[in-house]
Amino acid sequence: MTHADLPTVYAIECAAYPHPWNLEIFVDCLRVDYCCLVVEIGQIAIGYGIISVAVGECHIFNLCIHPHWQRRGFGRILLRHLLTLARQHQAGTAFLEVRASNQSAQALYSAEGFCEIGVRRHYYPTVKGREDAIVLALELMPIDFNV
Repeated sequence: MTHADLPTVYAIECAAYPHPWNLEIFVDCLRVDYCCLVVEIGQIAIGYGIISVAVGECHIFNLCIHPHWQRRGFGRILLRHLLTLARQHQAGTAFLEVRASNQSAQALYSAEGFCEIGVRRHYYPTVKGREDAIVLALELMPIDFNV
């Protein structure tokens, strides 16, 4: 992801979420050098992912596929790619938050081995107030380059 991608990334964010990140958050993610990727089919951007890897941990901040392209396996492919990058950067554990109401995302993360480790009360905004976040974690096995 580059600054040139931000208008498209922001449009995907707005299409996917009722309470999207603002554009400045994406700018900050690039500024602090988080791993920011854009998913493309041909020349069409259909999603993005943002992670931070530090002190042996990965935090998945945002994994988003445009609603038109969801339920086709692209989120799973992106998640696996982000986790591979985390392993390459020596992360031992990956963490993320997911809306308590987002059953499809929770099913994806569960199928990929994530386990619930906690709840952040009133973490996400909603139309009528706030919603809890489920905190998930995955122990990452190191990549064995000798296989």
